[in-house]
Amino acid sequence: MPDGVFVDEARIYVEGGAGGNGCVAFRREKYVPRGGPAGGDGGRGGDVRLRADPGLSTLLDFHYRRHFRAGRGEHGSGGNRTGADGEDVVIPVPLGTVVRDDETGELLGDLVEPYAELVVARGGRGGWGNARFASPRNRAPRRAEPGKPGEARRLRLELKLLADAGLVGMPNAGKSSILARVSAARPRIADYPFTTLEPSLGVVAVPGGGSFVMADIPGLIEGAHEGKGLGHRFLRHIERTRVLVHVLDLGAPGDRDLYRDYITINRELEQHHPDLVQRPQVVVANKVDLPGARERLRDLRVRLADAGRADGGADGGLAGGDAVLAVSALTGEGITDMILAVARLLAESRRA
Repeated sequence: MPDGVFVDEARIYVEGGAGGNGCVAFRREKYVPRGGPAGGDGGRGGDVRLRADPGLSTLLDFHYRRHFRAGRGEHGSGGNRTGADGEDVVIPVPLGTVVRDDETGELLGDLVEPYAELVVARGGRGGWGNARFASPRNRAPRRAEPGKPGEARRLRLELKLLADAGLVGMPNAGKSSILARVSAARPRIADYPFTTLEPSLGVVAVPGGGSFVMADIPGLIEGAHEGKGLGHRFLRHIERTRVLVHVLDLGAPGDRDLYRDYITINRELEQHHPDLVQRPQVVVANKVDLPGARERLRDLRVRLADAGRADGGADGGLAGGDAVLAVSALTGEGITDMILAVARLLAESRRA
């Protein structure tokens, strides 16, 4: 697998270090049986921890290395010397990594803060040396404990991108072109469906001050939540976004029903997670610079407005006609209005 490939799911095995064994030893001391017990305790085994690293953006490294073991604690020794603790293993993961037990599905943690850490496998306790077992009735114990094994488990890591706004829509609607227009991101752009094979992130500057992070999600098609097309693999990345930018393609073939595209995408979002369709949306009609696009835009606005009045905005959060923004990623028309609309919704969501 070549470097630079976006990987958002991985399975790994982690094992905490075993504790060191306790020691049986005696010191020389006159009038004391066997000189007195002097066996030290074993050291504690090392932990395995995950650490959120802002410099990472993919789980690709875990396709090359899948097993991680922390260091073993050293054995105790005479003179009541305790063995050294085992060395911890710290595994860097991207921000937004969700950690689950692969066998039970239990959620262990969600690493969304920079440099946050999660202990996923604790090291074993060191065994007691014979000095611990001395008593008035047994002043020369010849007993010591072995170290305890560390925890071992298989983990499933899932990456969910951290973005304020997410671009969603049918394949080839121009989502990547919009992201390239509003940010320094350079996603792959071509004139055929499913050009985008992985999510891309870009920082968008807001006129007047401020910024937000926007994600370009690979195109969805009907049945995406069931595994059709390519976008189903990346639906999880929309879960963290607070605002959706729904892109419709005014340059689609004349027999394409853009209103139906709008309903289809919203239903796919709802099937994946019911909360997604309730999130604020900015509906963007892209490629308004093409011949005949403005006539299609008028028809689309009328249909969306009529549907919104008929059902009060239900059925996938239908927007009124005025809420459909006309933009051109090629010429830049309407792009500033789109950015301001997204920034306004984000500000409202923060206040809420």
